[in-house]
Amino acid sequence: MASPTADASESVVELRGVSKIFRTADRSDRAVLEGVDLTLKRGEIVAMLGKSGSGKSTLLRIMAGLVGADRGEVRFRGQPLRGTAEGIAMVFQSFALFPWLTVQQNVELGLEAQGVHKEERARRAEAAIDMIGLSGFNSALPRELSGGMRQRVGIARALVTEPDLLLMDEAFSALDVLTGETLRDEMLDLWEDGRTNIKCILIVSHNIEEAVMMADRIVILSSDPGRIRAEVKIPFPRPRNRDSSQVRGLIDEVYTLMTSPAAMGPRVTALAAARDIGYRLPDADISQMEAILDLLCEAPFFGRADLPHLAEEAGLTDDDLLPACEALHLLQLATIERGDISATGLGRAYYETEPPERKVLFGKQLLQHVALAAHIRRELEQSEDGEIREEHVLRELEAFLKPDEAERVLTLAIEWGRYGEVYEYSYNSGMLTLPREEQPAPGAGTQA
Repeated sequence: MASPTADASESVVELRGVSKIFRTADRSDRAVLEGVDLTLKRGEIVAMLGKSGSGKSTLLRIMAGLVGADRGEVRFRGQPLRGTAEGIAMVFQSFALFPWLTVQQNVELGLEAQGVHKEERARRAEAAIDMIGLSGFNSALPRELSGGMRQRVGIARALVTEPDLLLMDEAFSALDVLTGETLRDEMLDLWEDGRTNIKCILIVSHNIEEAVMMADRIVILSSDPGRIRAEVKIPFPRPRNRDSSQVRGLIDEVYTLMTSPAAMGPRVTALAAARDIGYRLPDADISQMEAILDLLCEAPFFGRADLPHLAEEAGLTDDDLLPACEALHLLQLATIERGDISATGLGRAYYETEPPERKVLFGKQLLQHVALAAHIRRELEQSEDGEIREEHVLRELEAFLKPDEAERVLTLAIEWGRYGEVYEYSYNSGMLTLPREEQPAPGAGTQA
C-alpha cells in the first residue's frame, strides 16, 4: 500500500476556471461560483471554509461529478471528469444511509454499483467496518445506532471503494462535540497510519478549529460569487495541540480572514447591504444575537473580544457564532476587525436598555441597514390597505437568489421585522402588514 505522502507533487484533482451559474426568476444568470482554480495533490488534507452561500457544497459536488461545471474544467487523474467516477467517494453530513438496509448492506452498496462479486463485496465491507470501529454491528439497522455510529457507517461505505479522493461535506457537524472530535481523530489515525488507499482528502467545514487541527492547507472562499480568496498553509505536524500558542495564533489568523469584508462578499458593508435587497442575510437568531452582545459587554470582555475566546465562552460553534456576529456588524451594533469583535456605542446602549426599548432600537437599525426590510416597509406604506402578500416579496427576491435561498432570507427578514415592530406577518394568510396602530382606517383609500 502506497503511503499517502509518497510523490506529493502528483495532482489528484485539478480545477481550472470552474464556474457555476443559476437562472433567476427574471431569467437572468447569476454566478454561484466563478473562476475557481484549485489543485489537490497526493498526500494532503485540504479544508475548505466559507460562509453560507459561498458555494462550498456546490464545488464539492462538482468535484464528485454529481453536477457539472458551466464553465472551466475538472480533471481527475489527469483526465477530464465526466460525471461520477470510480476513485472518488463522498461522506455526507446527513449520513445518507438506507434505513431498511443493515450496516453490512449499506457499506456494500458502492461496491455493488461497481459490479464487485458478492463474496469480494462481503470481505471488503467487513474489513472496512472493522477498520472504522464497528465490528460486531454488521447486521444492525441504522435506527439501532447512535449518530456517531451512523456516521462511521457512512465513512466505511466511502472507504470500502478504496478511493483516491475522499470528499467530506460537513461530516462531523451533525454530531455532538465529543463524538465529532473522537471520529475526527480516528480518521486522522487511519490517514497517518496509511491503512487506506486514499491519496487526498478534501473537507468542507464551518468549524475553523477543526480545519486547523486536521488540514495541511486551508482554502477560504468569498461569496457572491464563490471564489478562492485566501489560502493558509499549516506548517505544524499532526497530532496538534489546540492549546499551543502556534495553533491558537493560526486559528486567530483564519478567524481574521473569515470575518474580513472580502470573505463575507463584496456587498458585506452595512452601507452596501442597505442598497441591495438580494443580500444574503446571515442565518442569525435574534435571541442568539442579543446573548452574544450581552456576553460581549459584560466581564471579562467589557466590549471587546477575540472571536475564538468568545465562541468558547458562549459555547457556540463557528456555524452559529459567525452569522450572529455578522448580523450584529450589519446592524451596526458591533464591528469586526482582525478576528476581534467590539461593541459599538449603539451596541452598548442596546445592552443597557430594557426589552421594549431594544425592539425600537432594533427596528430603527433594521430599516436603516437592511435593504430588504426597508423595501418591505416601503411597499406596505405605499399600498392602499397597508398589506402585501409574502409571495410577492418572494418573487422579487428570486431575481437575485435561488428559490430556497430566497425563502430563507425572507423568513429571516420577517422574523427580524416582527421583532423590531416595523411590520407584522400572519402565518395563516401569508400577509405582511403595517403594525396594527399604523394600518389605514377602513375605507380610507376610497373616494365617496
